[in-house]
Amino acid sequence: MEKLGFGLMRLPLLNREDPASVDLDQVCAMVDLFLERGFTYFDTAYMYCGGRSEIVLREALVKRHPRESFTVATKMPTMFLKTPGDQERIFAEQLEKCGVDYFDYYLLHNLGVENYRTAQAFGTFAYLAERKAAGQIRRLGFSFHDSPQVLEQILTEHPEVDFVQLQINYLDWEDPTIQAKSCHDVARRHGKEIVVMEPVKGGILSRIPPEAEALLKASRPNDSVASWAIRFAASQEGVMMVLSGMSSLEQMADNTDYMSRFAPCTQEDYAVLRQVVDLIHQATPVPCTACRYCVDGCPMNIPIPTYFALYNAEYVAQQHGYAKQLVYYTNAARGHGLASQCVGCGQCARSCPQHIDIPEELKKVAQLFENGQ
Repeated sequence: MEKLGFGLMRLPLLNREDPASVDLDQVCAMVDLFLERGFTYFDTAYMYCGGRSEIVLREALVKRHPRESFTVATKMPTMFLKTPGDQERIFAEQLEKCGVDYFDYYLLHNLGVENYRTAQAFGTFAYLAERKAAGQIRRLGFSFHDSPQVLEQILTEHPEVDFVQLQINYLDWEDPTIQAKSCHDVARRHGKEIVVMEPVKGGILSRIPPEAEALLKASRPNDSVASWAIRFAASQEGVMMVLSGMSSLEQMADNTDYMSRFAPCTQEDYAVLRQVVDLIHQATPVPCTACRYCVDGCPMNIPIPTYFALYNAEYVAQQHGYAKQLVYYTNAARGHGLASQCVGCGQCARSCPQHIDIPEELKKVAQLFENGQ
């Protein structure tokens, strides 16, 4: 099985302000190219693209290609389990939305301390084991955003899972907060295969500082910046699949090209990447991946990822004496809460896979863009 998976989270949009306005024609072309080049793994979720990702998978893939030509992965949204019967209802809805009779891979979504507690309370592992025994799930796993200690606990208490999905990329590998390498090592000690998410960290590792990009180009002139991130993740021991949230046909063409002739990272590659990490840390103050988990439920309707993207862009631009993000901030704030209107409830920080102290960072955004306004 080729190691590149198509993550249907950041699909091309007809309206950048509407995550549900997926450009279906372009997605169909991307799906066709993906399959044509020998790749088969499609990853979606209940909440992606404003709740439309699973439907898009049905329309662009399931209705247009033989079922045996692809594999489908989706997830039980543990954060949405509120009342008895929710998981039964959601699972049945997912089968219908995806247009399939079974899922090749099925995951509990975004486990950490709180969501794991929810899954335990609802007996979700046992329920999904029943679905697996009934033939509606082929392989069972979970996606994970928390500490190695929590991962150790889950895998010890639930050895029945077949695989885990972890955030692994060269920026987070040695990061003391994300601890990607430590989580990888825990999964391997338990004998679990690994699916990698966020290998390009929400696009951050395709838009690195010019000095860092120059290092990569000097080492491998013909390779794209993003290819380094995907190759790093795919080179780690025990990784069976690397998901890429491709959002254009151009990205699909690039990713499937170099992954069709995948070559693991060399020691020289790793040495270059260590230098790149140092340069990125100097240039990116807020490591937001724009996953948007923080947005739902914000009592002040603050577009947090948008503000962080503008803050990061302003920070980098100021290093080069060219800064003009204020007008974009003003436009983005129309119909939304300002950064300064954050009430500090903390629900956004609790849902952030990157463990960002969002209320504190919003204070910095407010100081940069609102001071004197």
